Amino acid sequence: MNLSKNFSLSEFQSKDGASFPDPVIENLKILAVQLQALRDHLGKPITITSGYRSKEHNLKIGGALDSYHVRGMAADIQVEGMKPKEVAEAIELLIKEGKMMEGGLGIYRTWIHYDHRGKKIRWKK
Repeated sequence: MNLSKNFSLSEFQSKDGASFPDPVIENLKILAVQLQALRDHLGKPITITSGYRSKEHNLKIGGALDSYHVRGMAADIQVEGMKPKEVAEAIELLIKEGKMMEGGLGIYRTWIHYDHRGKKIRWKK
């Protein structure tokens, strides 16, 4: 199932193979539109390293108990040839321009976390 021009539902699959609850699919559709805006802006493919996580998988990997990944509202991403800080700067620009939704943005050593929680939260690890 395609969620946007360049993102399919399978890219967001929980690593334990759990099925997607219906509310999660609806949230992933919104997330895919946000990531599509970023992909279009960058002109580069985006790799989703972690999308939806079942509650069991999230617990197993030590994810936050209230993780937006469990709701299908978050993705950890990488863009080849770009540093996480550069990707974060592009997201900030798109949020400012109203092309992406406000939300959580975390900068890690090798990836970016983005979620569409509706309020601005930033962190760096």
